[in-house]
Amino acid sequence: MISELTRDGFYMCRDLLYEDGQIEAKAIIEGINPGRVFVDDRNSPTTGLIWLGNNDGFIFIGNEKNDSFNSELNQFIDSVIRIEAMKVGLDFFEGIGNHPKWNETIQKLFEHRQVGSWKQRVYILEPKDYRKIYEPDMEPGYDMVKIDESLFENKDGSIQNITEIQNKVSENWASREIFFQEGIGYGIVHENNIVSTCLSGFVAEKTHSINIETLEKHRGKKLAQKLAHAFVQACLEREYTPYWDCMESNKPSIAIAENVGFKKAFTYLGYDFYF
Repeated sequence: MISELTRDGFYMCRDLLYEDGQIEAKAIIEGINPGRVFVDDRNSPTTGLIWLGNNDGFIFIGNEKNDSFNSELNQFIDSVIRIEAMKVGLDFFEGIGNHPKWNETIQKLFEHRQVGSWKQRVYILEPKDYRKIYEPDMEPGYDMVKIDESLFENKDGSIQNITEIQNKVSENWASREIFFQEGIGYGIVHENNIVSTCLSGFVAEKTHSINIETLEKHRGKKLAQKLAHAFVQACLEREYTPYWDCMESNKPSIAIAENVGFKKAFTYLGYDFYF
């Protein structure tokens, strides 16, 4: 019977994780980032489903040929996941396999649904590959800031949209205190508003995934590139590994990653359907 693990039981899923799989699964199982874990056996799990705490999808882990888990999965999604998802405004399911063998299983499990799919690329940056020479300058009127406790407090009220940044951190982290302890973050300010951000999205061991975003009207000014360089420099100073994950169709994101020096590590498939 599929059931939910309590947070103090996540450690039992460590051996289910694929060594070369997504950082999100590792970060949640290690308790760095929030999430929920559903397994076939709460005492000795062999297969599981991780629900990312930022509601950005599900990751299948462990034995992809577990008949007892797979036979219950669709009913579990319809009777449990769907209801929980709708409570937070989600009307669709996005799932990926932690290792490539899950792809065939996922396709068979959901063949009765209208399933879409897409490809993701994961990039890693090694110190020798970093291309600082391509770090751009910013236009006048834009200033970079470190996203730290002082900025969050915003005692002088200088950042007008500080709640948006606070919410962005809350989406990925159990608390701001954990983010300040474990994460890295930079932003670019224009006319008292943060218009571009680059944060640690997930952290596993010494690897930091990059969560980068620029407000639409400020795109095309190389703000994301500037922040990516700042983030990478902070990672390399601490001997962390920067990790970049984006859709294969996201050409601007791929261009930034490769310009900074990231090298493609692996690709994986994602699947989605409406409840």
